[in-house]
Amino acid sequence: MNLEYFIAKRLITAKDYKSSISAPIIKIAISAIAIGIIMMLVSVATGIGLQQKIRDKVSAFNGQVIISNYDNNNSEVTLTPISKKQNFYPNFKSVPEVRHIQAIATKAGIIRTEKAFEGVVFKGVGGDYDWNNIKEYLIEGKLPNFAQSLNEDVLISKFLADRLGLKVGDSFNTFFIKEEQGKMPNSRRFKISGIFSSGFQAFDATYIIGDIRHIQRINKWTPDQVGAFEIFVKDFDNIKKTGEQIYEQTSSNLDTKTIIEKYSYIFDWLQLFDFNIVVILGVMILVATINMVVALLVLILERTQMIGILKSLGANNWTVRKIFLYNAFYLIIRGLFWGNLIGISILLIQQQFGVVQLNPENYYVNQAPVYLNWVYIILLNIMTITICFIVLLIPSYIITKISPVKAIRFD
Repeated sequence: MNLEYFIAKRLITAKDYKSSISAPIIKIAISAIAIGIIMMLVSVATGIGLQQKIRDKVSAFNGQVIISNYDNNNSEVTLTPISKKQNFYPNFKSVPEVRHIQAIATKAGIIRTEKAFEGVVFKGVGGDYDWNNIKEYLIEGKLPNFAQSLNEDVLISKFLADRLGLKVGDSFNTFFIKEEQGKMPNSRRFKISGIFSSGFQAFDATYIIGDIRHIQRINKWTPDQVGAFEIFVKDFDNIKKTGEQIYEQTSSNLDTKTIIEKYSYIFDWLQLFDFNIVVILGVMILVATINMVVALLVLILERTQMIGILKSLGANNWTVRKIFLYNAFYLIIRGLFWGNLIGISILLIQQQFGVVQLNPENYYVNQAPVYLNWVYIILLNIMTITICFIVLLIPSYIITKISPVKAIRFD
């Protein structure tokens, strides 16, 4: 049997262990470990969850890589059309990382009802549009079908529907201004087939989604002319590299831009979460290790006579140090057990019930999203154990300075 482990176990299970002088300090150390791992789990899960949720929302309404005409000058509204007769459409075979490509067009308009009016951007989509990207944001009605004949169905956001006093099944007029000055605006009547709510105010207050053929007719385009192409990639983490590959495979008159470039202000803001997470992890581990160091020093001080007896019986310094390191390891494991239990429970409750709500105007989401992954949970625990154990080697060195004679007489 491992002698050091045996002695450490006897110390832990001893009756006077819980009533000793070190008992309150030990409890504080265990609590510090537990609170630390709770804070780390929550910060990582919500930080990554928020990044992914916002990224998915921006992608759902814009694609992940956008191919457009240079003449559009980064405008949200299509100015110059692109031909659908491209070597990368409808299948982008030259870039394996491309998952899906779809053609879209946009045009500014004004929705007018009897009670109100709102400026909007009509986003026209066709039969190649991947509705799975926004299906989760549909809260009422159904998704329209533009694969067959031209129809008047549109998706509108809850934000716009509430401001205009509209509901599923209602019809409304939209006026599109012509480019030629002095011309009367084009009027189209649409019917609401569904209402979505992304929680992303910039999109909910702007876009309605309808049939691209309306824009083609208003702009007098041919059926082969569209406003832009939206591309979805297989791995978002490699979007920069994939975006460069897509750019190389498109003609010189087309502009290729990733959503990270198009919405740089959003993704720059999201990167701040990485820094915040690192700071929280550092502070929590620092607090936990300081408490463990204090607890270990108190344990050593409390067992000074035992240390002297063990040394007088022939135990070397490393043997005695291992006894107290086993003891400290037990405390760390206890703290991690309760911390993981409480932390994961909090995250599961938030994931299922959305207890913590957020202001979508500031955070782009209605509730704090949670990303649970066992890999990072295990890595956080291993990191905590490793750092604490390495740091505890330093205070355990004090054992080598204890003289057996003085320790036995210590009171």
